[in-house]
Amino acid sequence: MKTRLIFLVLFFLLLTSCAPKSSPPTLTVMTHDSFAVSEDVVKAFETQNNVSLIFIKSGDTGTMLNRAVLTKDSPQADVLYGVDNTFLSRAIKEEIFEPYTSPLLVNVANNFKENLDGMVTPINFGDVCINYDKKYFISHNLAIPQTLNDLLKSEYGSSASGAPLLVVENPATSSPGLAFLLATIAEFGEEGYLEFWRGLKSNGVVVVNDWDTAYYTNFSASSGKGLQPMVVSYATSPAAEVIYASSPLTESPTASILGVNTCFRQIEYAGILKGTKNLTMAQKFIDFMLDVQFQEDLPLQMFMYPVNQNASLPSEFEKYAQAAENPAVLDPALISEKRDQWIKDWTEVMLP
Repeated sequence: MKTRLIFLVLFFLLLTSCAPKSSPPTLTVMTHDSFAVSEDVVKAFETQNNVSLIFIKSGDTGTMLNRAVLTKDSPQADVLYGVDNTFLSRAIKEEIFEPYTSPLLVNVANNFKENLDGMVTPINFGDVCINYDKKYFISHNLAIPQTLNDLLKSEYGSSASGAPLLVVENPATSSPGLAFLLATIAEFGEEGYLEFWRGLKSNGVVVVNDWDTAYYTNFSASSGKGLQPMVVSYATSPAAEVIYASSPLTESPTASILGVNTCFRQIEYAGILKGTKNLTMAQKFIDFMLDVQFQEDLPLQMFMYPVNQNASLPSEFEKYAQAAENPAVLDPALISEKRDQWIKDWTEVMLP
């Protein structure tokens, strides 16, 4: 009898060990293509919550938002990450988000969380600015432009140098291109921004479709072969030049023009998609993105600044990255209302 009992116990244990283990539940996060996070950070959330994270990269910010809007009746994700202040009003108008106010927002400055009504949560920010090639300006004994109006001076045009000095991205196809367009509207107003762009065109500005082409093909400091020593990029790009340099550098070869209204501040948000069947876990992920571990991972993954004031910056970021003291700002509702018309008018002036 005893032997039979032992046999039954062993048989039960064998069956238990051979039984397939159930997979953890999943949480799906829709992001833009520039999203990046360290594996150990992802693993930390998964382990803490017994969940598996799935990331769906969905193109640039506008494309990602279009996808979320078109599928809002049957959402493809639980959380949307990366909608910024140039598209925020459209996202809210489309009613794709489930309201949630994270308790960790107490660690975020008021200017990042005003007028959000709990619909989205600010995660990071960065400034789109004009970056310049230090070596070019030194070798040509040329002063650095300090304002947008300075860019209209003849010394920064093709007539003086033989080649245009500035390359910008098309705002219809590029997020930094759109941000720079908005900076010019903030500076010159709706009545004057097109006149500024006409001046840039007369001065020989080069327009390309995307940031990769502008930075890695046209910009002289990155490729070494480009013809333009100024490019619309990010104020964190000088830090990236040092961090990713093939040989160690003690100084970045580039810097940003940080005058009043020369940069546009982008703020990226995350929101819980309405219709999620994982509401509690989605809320936990929003909290996680606002907590120090994720926030401190941001700078070297996406070259953006954390919004959590308790997050420390990497030493390379503190030394080489820049942020504008007086960036251009526009009401997100105004951007939402006028964005398409502004782009259409810009296109008629710049790309006839």
